[in-house]
Amino acid sequence: MFLLFCLSFHVPKSKLLVATRNSHKTRELRELLGSEFELEDLTSHPEIPETSETGTTFEENATIKALAVSKCCSALVMADDSGLEVEALHGDPGVYSARYAGPKVSDEQNVEKLLHELRGRDPNGKMRAARFRCFIVLAQNGTVIRAVEGIVEGTIVDSRRGTGGFGYDPIFQPAGYAETFAELGTATKNRISHRARAVQALAETLASLRYD
Repeated sequence: MFLLFCLSFHVPKSKLLVATRNSHKTRELRELLGSEFELEDLTSHPEIPETSETGTTFEENATIKALAVSKCCSALVMADDSGLEVEALHGDPGVYSARYAGPKVSDEQNVEKLLHELRGRDPNGKMRAARFRCFIVLAQNGTVIRAVEGIVEGTIVDSRRGTGGFGYDPIFQPAGYAETFAELGTATKNRISHRARAVQALAETLASLRYD
């Protein structure tokens, strides 16, 4: 159990506060949403404390973050939790995707651990099925407005390929493509990614909130 001590501030409804301090995630959401909303993230609001992600699923963690931050302000809050699930690793790294190799590690360290674990479990490279999963929750004033999920299926490649994206993008090849997320380029990734699919599922709700 943790307590939040927050300062209230006013953000117009046409703005979205993204419950993250991950600049990569904020940039990707800004690209996905276009000009419909003005996005801010928690780097602009140091008065809002960190939220402990104590859930065991992406949905639980996204909900925890959305509700906690929405109780600190009047903003419409968007929180997501997302990660990679590898079948041969029984769904790992899952909710621990960002800290698979330990707390405050680099993307490269997480990728190296995943490839090491997978080679040990599947030395012949026959069981590489994986998926990226994203859960997004919208909340305001401590109430959940909408929750959606986006999934993209694919496989894990043997080594890093490409220089785009972040996280596990260099080793994830989405189904139907010969390139990894890191090779596909922003335009294609933003059309087919798990986060893109979750945002697409929110389109109607976002539009109604935009013009309330």
